[in-house]
Amino acid sequence: MPQETFEQLLDRAAAECGIDPGYWDIWGRYHAAPAAVKQAILASAGIPSGSPRELEQALAERARREWTRLAPPSLVVSETEARQLPISLPADSLGEAASLTVQREDGSTQTEPLHLPELPQAEAIELDGRSWVRKLAPLPADLPLGYHQLTVTVGSRSAQTRYIVTPERAWVEPGLTEPGMEDGARAAGISFSLYGLRSSRNWGCGDFRDLLQLIDWARAELHVSFIGLNPLHAIHNRRPFNTSPYLPNSIFFQNFLYLDVEGIEDFARSPRAQRLRHRPEIRREIDALRGSRFVEYERVAALKLRFLKFLFARFLREWRARSPRALEFQKFLDEGGLLLKRFAAYCALDEFLHKRNPDLWVWTAWPEEYRDPDSNAVQAFCSKHWRSVLFYQYLQWQIDLQLRRAQRHARERGLRMGLYHDLALATDRFGSDLWAHRDFYVTGCRVGSPPDDFSPSGQDWGFPPPNSGRHRENGYCLFAESIRRNARHGGALRIDHVMRLFRLYWIPDDLSAAQGAYVRERSLDYLRVLALESVRNRVTVIGEDLGTVEPEVRETLAKFGILSYRLFYFEREQGQFLHYDKYVRQALVSSSTHDLPTLAGFWVSADIEARRKAGLLDEAAWRSQMETRASEKQKMLDTLFHCGLLKPEMPRSAASYPELTGDLHNAIIGFLALTPSRLLAINEEDLTKEVAQQNLPGTTWQYPNWGRKMRFTLEELTSHPEARAYTEMVRNWIDRSGRG
Repeated sequence: MPQETFEQLLDRAAAECGIDPGYWDIWGRYHAAPAAVKQAILASAGIPSGSPRELEQALAERARREWTRLAPPSLVVSETEARQLPISLPADSLGEAASLTVQREDGSTQTEPLHLPELPQAEAIELDGRSWVRKLAPLPADLPLGYHQLTVTVGSRSAQTRYIVTPERAWVEPGLTEPGMEDGARAAGISFSLYGLRSSRNWGCGDFRDLLQLIDWARAELHVSFIGLNPLHAIHNRRPFNTSPYLPNSIFFQNFLYLDVEGIEDFARSPRAQRLRHRPEIRREIDALRGSRFVEYERVAALKLRFLKFLFARFLREWRARSPRALEFQKFLDEGGLLLKRFAAYCALDEFLHKRNPDLWVWTAWPEEYRDPDSNAVQAFCSKHWRSVLFYQYLQWQIDLQLRRAQRHARERGLRMGLYHDLALATDRFGSDLWAHRDFYVTGCRVGSPPDDFSPSGQDWGFPPPNSGRHRENGYCLFAESIRRNARHGGALRIDHVMRLFRLYWIPDDLSAAQGAYVRERSLDYLRVLALESVRNRVTVIGEDLGTVEPEVRETLAKFGILSYRLFYFEREQGQFLHYDKYVRQALVSSSTHDLPTLAGFWVSADIEARRKAGLLDEAAWRSQMETRASEKQKMLDTLFHCGLLKPEMPRSAASYPELTGDLHNAIIGFLALTPSRLLAINEEDLTKEVAQQNLPGTTWQYPNWGRKMRFTLEELTSHPEARAYTEMVRNWIDRSGRG
């Protein structure tokens, strides 16, 4: 057999590590992954590729690790697959005594002997002058859905496998038609940025009591089945760099800014907190924060933390007395486990070190001894400052209580699905997740997307890729937790950039976003675990599949019962907007997203003007985008006329509509409501015809991202004539389309 060339070795190594040889861009051009990019990505995976010898040795060692491991660290199988465990061992070991112990998730255990020579053989290989075989050990056929532990013993060797049995499909909300059936129920909801809710009583940021009021209004006035929320993930609450809910401090925990401080049980029991609340300077601060145009993250956080620490001090009396509430809190701590402990330790350390040195903003700049969560220094800190650590655990407990109450309230009010949550793709590389779980992320690369018409130079999202090998070794525990902790207290979960479960675009350090390559993920494993957590938590899953999407990705998502995510702006065929009856059934349809212009903003090109003002567009690019927008508006108008949603006698030129008129607004909402898609989500900004969008991609200080408050207060939604007119129009379409 001829010796492999360096290029062939490099291609083989890249293929084994999931690196795609190239990709097709949105213009139909193929981009081959350069050798230097492959080498950089391989290096980040721990595979040196400076010479043919290095590559040969690295590939041989990779094969050796897989074959000398007695059993795989984890296996994810569907409920319809044969139950069996692959066992790898030298052929000359087949005569040794062997056994298999199955520990089910419920704790029950059974052990059976294995007769290795009699087991079916799947593979064989010659390795280092020795023959190795892979045998298939049968498992109990009645293993239920869930997470089980297998222990195989051969002679003096043993190995454990996390064996995960999963359903064929994700959860489907009762009443929503199964895919493949022609007719059936559909539902509608309205999406809000919780931080942007305005009310007569909040402290300058929407909170969970506002959410209760919003639920009452939405069900009574709009007849919706769910309330969509922005990701509620914990963030650092520091402007302008640390307020994006899509680049959180942690994806496992939530932002205390959403707490209704006065609704916490300890507030009523704390005279000190109540006296503080009535001080003139506190009343003035709350009034100022409530009246501000944008969310003042730092000030709201400082104010709430001041009160929350008083409430925690009051709760500590119960904690020491081991009251029923203290026991309830202890149960929450036990369920939170190491994840919660590390998150709280990070928060306490961050507060302590920043107070000691105000210029210390990120954990990578902390004193060396505090950068490792398992270090003696961190353990000593947690012992000495246990109250501070416990305080941040207390905050998550209160969030859990208030969020649970909101979901229960939504169900009781008749919202079929209740709350619709959002799971971010990214996590801040300077946040607690990277500090606490560093080995689950790859160093040397970051995630982004290749050039397209939205970002001609590509996008660099600035966070590290996941280490899929480490997730497999861990039995996908962290991935399951990310789904479980965001799905609880809700009826639907949106997975931001769901293509992450299939592949991600990796950009090696020191290279531009246009110089990356796609790296494949263990998609079946991830999708099956997602389906299991979806079924267990009774949560419908929506996969945000916008952008460059391979056809087989959407086919696989549909097979797993995961709804697609379709936007009015993007659904086109041969350059023309689709007729509403051609929309995909198994999907959620919406008007826009936080990163795109609102309907009113689209019509007046507010997003293009904002990019120009922020310095993202030169004069030529601005003119080009304005010309394209004029063409898009005309095509949109043509489609609305073609669908019969605008009266024939109305002007047919987009130039006749300098802004989003009432007729256009009504037609677009009607268009979306009439689609056959299972779910409809209307953004709050598009309900009330707001012009500005929440986020302008590519900006930080140049635009007030993630801080814009809603146009009307919660009280005005029912009292203001204009707001009531919008509400009535949308409700009529929801009822008329059978989505109520």
